[in-house]
Amino acid sequence: MKLKFITYFLLLFVFKQTVVLSENLDISVYTGTFDVIDKEGDDQTTLIGVEHRNTDLFRKTFLGKMAPVTGAFVTGKDSIYFYTGIEGQYDIGPMKISPSFTPGYYEKGSGKDLGSALEFKSEIKVGFDILKESKLGYSYSHISNNDWGSTNPGTDNQQITFSTRF
Repeated sequence: MKLKFITYFLLLFVFKQTVVLSENLDISVYTGTFDVIDKEGDDQTTLIGVEHRNTDLFRKTFLGKMAPVTGAFVTGKDSIYFYTGIEGQYDIGPMKISPSFTPGYYEKGSGKDLGSALEFKSEIKVGFDILKESKLGYSYSHISNNDWGSTNPGTDNQQITFSTRF
């Protein structure tokens, strides 16, 4: 319980500071399933998270439109993951495809032991414009430590995402 309180407090502080610094924020909230492909059946649980992009920092590169992304999630078993990295932005009409790579800090709580505090998340999101400056989407991610930890079981997650720009 104490860990959840600290996590929520930290998230509110970080996002409050970010809102003060910029007027062009893209905030996403998401919920879904942690450890979708759980062979043993004991680690699958829900997750809820928040993510932000500062649209002032979007850059056109030879790989397309890129932006820094920062976020966190907490699972139903008190596992937490704080991450920051880079996300691509590709528009195909009303559909948005956003692959990302985000290293981060993982704490297992009473959930799955991923083998290391340093974990790497690769994710693909597909979203659709539903309202002006808002998207509804689906994302699938894999978190792993690249065999740098004591073990590397990894986890696959899926989420429903709602994003809006402020």
